[in-house]
This record gives sequence, structure tokens and C-alpha cells, in this order.
Amino acid sequence: MATRGRRRIAVLGAGAWGTALAVQAARAGNAVGLWARDTARARSMAAAGENARYLPGARLSPAIEVTSDAAAALDGALFVLVAVPAQHLRAVLSALPDTGAPLVVCAKGVERGTLRLPLEVIAQVRPGCPAAVLSGPNFAHEVAKGLPAAAVVASRDAGLRNLTADLLGTAGFRLYGGDDPVGVQVGGAAKNVISIAAGAVIGGGLGENARAALVTRGLAELSRLTVALGGRAETAAGLSGLGDLLLTTTGPGSRNTSLGVEIARGATLADALASRVGVAEGVETAPAIVARGAEAGVELPICAAVADLLAGRISMGDAMGRLLARPRRDE
Repeated sequence: MATRGRRRIAVLGAGAWGTALAVQAARAGNAVGLWARDTARARSMAAAGENARYLPGARLSPAIEVTSDAAAALDGALFVLVAVPAQHLRAVLSALPDTGAPLVVCAKGVERGTLRLPLEVIAQVRPGCPAAVLSGPNFAHEVAKGLPAAAVVASRDAGLRNLTADLLGTAGFRLYGGDDPVGVQVGGAAKNVISIAAGAVIGGGLGENARAALVTRGLAELSRLTVALGGRAETAAGLSGLGDLLLTTTGPGSRNTSLGVEIARGATLADALASRVGVAEGVETAPAIVARGAEAGVELPICAAVADLLAGRISMGDAMGRLLARPRRDE
């Protein structure tokens, strides 16, 4: 049940990021309803006071109610942080009750099949629902610990982005507003794909010079797609673009970069994924973002190389050879 007389935020998804957001929401002074799809896991988390599978060591305060009852989690929430993987966003929202509360999507990716960005999925599943996207350079375990971090909340609805920043932000978790949700979503999706490429460069022994060059050209791809889809080029230089790209391609905790390292060292995609607990969003996003770029008339050579590498159509050597053989051009 909703906690009376106290601000309440709901979080859908009890993976590492959803759990970290719940911890942060409670730290900011809110009562929190954290929805976990699996009943046994919800009970285990509630009993242990932590998410031992996805975010061990991060204590859940008494202000966080972990439940598999979506109606209970959503009851009285001023807004809902949707922290399920991008590929499951449509199914989850279609199955759960609609309380009319605004949705703040915290997933990063492009839906395979429809090639839609998260807010486009929400517009289809919950037409007319106020919505925003939260993105930025954030590792879940650091946010849960309260280490300094920043993110952007982007929406055409200034009231919603201000409400989210006011209720979720703290001195250690600085939230900036943004009115370019397209650019923020493209940045979040593309950076996961580019980070797989960056990991492959390191795993393949190609060196830091190569990684820096690849990340820089990846940022150019991200910017081109942003503009083609109606966003602004300068958004690519912000927290959801350059900031997230820097963290994901260099931080040792990046699931996508570590996946690229494994692939370059000879692991099959199936084996690399089987050994993981969390989701590497770049795997599903790679072919989808390439297809979305093609629809918009935008060439994404790095993302395309990653998609082909993951699909087994080319080898690591072929991928690098293809990128290095591209015609020379002015930057």
C-alpha cells in the first residue's frame, strides 16, 4: 500500500539499475515501490534487504517496498521509473496496470522488429501518457553507493522533467533537464553498440590509440543519427552522448565493453552471454540501430561492423579491415 503523507515513486524492474534507482529515490526522501517480476526474487530481496543477484552489498532501506504486485508498487506513485530492458519495455507496459502516472524510461536501446526508441514504444502502448527519458554516465553500483554522478532527464514536458529532477536528485546525484529526448535516447542506444566495438579493439590487442579513434568516430555516428531523427547535434556532446560513451567504453564495469573483449578473444556470442548476470543491451540494439539508420539515410559503419561481428558474418580481423579500408575524408 502507498505510504501516506510521504512522496512516493515507483520503479519497474529489479535488476541492477532498477535497484540502484530505488536506493537513490529513497535516499532523496521518497517512499519507493520496487516491482520485481519474479515473486520468489521479490520475497528474497525483501527478506535480505538487498538484491544479492544483481547488486550485492547495496542495502535496501525500509522506505523501499519490494513486491511482485505491480498494483501495490504503483499505488500512489507521482511518477514511474521504468528500468526494464528496452527489448521488454513493450511487453511489461502492456501487461501492467495504467495508473495514469507519468513514465520516466530508464532503458537504453532500440526495439528490434519495430526499430522504435523507448519513448516511441511508450507512445504506442500508452498514448497520451506524459513521458521522459533518464540517461547518462551511470554505473548502478556507484549510484547505489552514493558516489557522485550526474544524468539528464529529457522531455518536451518541462513540468515532468522538473518534477523528476526535484524528487530524484540529490547533491550526489545531479540531474540536468533537457528538451531533446530524441538525442538523449539515441545517445543511450548507440553508446552500448560502440562500447562493444571498443571492447573488441582492446580484446584484439589493437591498443589505446585505436580505441580513442574508434570512440571519436562512434560519437560522430551517434551525432549524425540524432540529427537525422530530429534531435540536436549538441546533445551528442552532453551527458547522454559523450559522457555515457566515455564511461561505457573505458569503465571496467561496462557489460558491453567486456562483452566485446570476450568476443575479440575468441568467445562465441552464446558463451559470452551465458556467463553473464546482467543484460548487454548493445547486442540486441546493434542490428536495430543500423536498420533505423538505414531508414533515415544515415550510414553507421561502426555499428554495422558490430552487428555483423555479433551475428558471425565477419571475423574481428574482417571488421577492423573493413573500417580501416573506408575512403579517406575530411573530419
